[in-house]
Amino acid sequence: MRTLRLAAASGLTAIVLLGCGGGDDPETPGARPLVIGHRGASGYLPEHTLASYAKAIEMGADYIEPDLVSTKDGVLIARHEPNIADTTDVAQHPEFASRKRTMKVDGVDVEGYFASDFMLAEIRTLRAVQPMAERDQGFNGQFGIPTFDEVLALAREKARETGRTIGVYPETKHPTYHQQLGLPLEDRLLASLDKAGWNRVDAPVFIQSFEQSNLKALRQKTRVRLVQLVDANDQDPDTGEMDLSAPYDRPYDWTVANRQGSQDTFAWLLTEAGLDEVKTYADGIGPWKRYLVKVRSTRDAQGQRVDVNGDGKIDERDYRAVPDDRIVKAAKARGLLVHAYTFRSEPHRLAGSYQNDAKAEYRQFFELGLDGVFSDFPDTAVAARDAFVASRR
Repeated sequence: MRTLRLAAASGLTAIVLLGCGGGDDPETPGARPLVIGHRGASGYLPEHTLASYAKAIEMGADYIEPDLVSTKDGVLIARHEPNIADTTDVAQHPEFASRKRTMKVDGVDVEGYFASDFMLAEIRTLRAVQPMAERDQGFNGQFGIPTFDEVLALAREKARETGRTIGVYPETKHPTYHQQLGLPLEDRLLASLDKAGWNRVDAPVFIQSFEQSNLKALRQKTRVRLVQLVDANDQDPDTGEMDLSAPYDRPYDWTVANRQGSQDTFAWLLTEAGLDEVKTYADGIGPWKRYLVKVRSTRDAQGQRVDVNGDGKIDERDYRAVPDDRIVKAAKARGLLVHAYTFRSEPHRLAGSYQNDAKAEYRQFFELGLDGVFSDFPDTAVAARDAFVASRR
């Protein structure tokens, strides 16, 4: 899942949506909200490392989320993007300087170092770094880059140690891009699950994708639970409308297939008709949280945004959170799970409505009926979830 959203290139696109703004076993979705360690405990340690995943499990996460990309020799590794420039120390390796290049990813030119240009043995020489400048940089260079098989082994090992079910929630990153390189992800992912004994309907596994065709293909090959991710570029705090600027306007496989008409955006997937379609191949949806709770600005008599907290800048802290449960209700009516992303605890990422209390944001979403949340800070998510569940007893 993405960290940064692109600035709108062509304005804010209006779209009509459905809405705007029980037990303890994580193998029983819906019994209580799941806490999914987003890239591990990425708020504390460099993302997609065994240390980050282990910390998320230690903090009580039910699932850990590895984003999967492929190496040149077809090994699935855990990285947020095919471009590993921001999440590894590859730029500090002079022996790889010639690997830097520009590639087109989902129709966009991206400069960097790409996993598909490296053999696994070369990836093993790299170390992970924290890509968000405002987060702790003290662990940079301490951890290697894990394979998907190693992530699965960690989850199983920690399950034995803790006596808890620890699930994995892999995302197939840019599946069309990988298919075009001759490095498709899906069969390799299933082969790893086969080896772990987890390619079955009751396994503690969800497979997620922002694209649709690879989920439909996976449905023909596995009964593991599948989740359709739903993205957007941004959300306008003045109007509440979703910004559906490319390349975050729709699944990229739709772009390649030239899918057109009223059903050509991510937002359509959250309409009644879209959810009906999703139900034919997936077990749940994973919407960006702004589809479920909008943030709205306060404006003065001249229509200008107001710096509510008086800190000299306008950001999330000056916005109010406006929830709407219609999308969740529509998904639940079809038997679809709802797992929203991404929850982060830094003050500038929290709407003013929460009064700098990250747990208040989780509570608002749990009250909408969510089945799970992706969190960079699993300890906060677990504490908020447990308090919420206790309050309902």
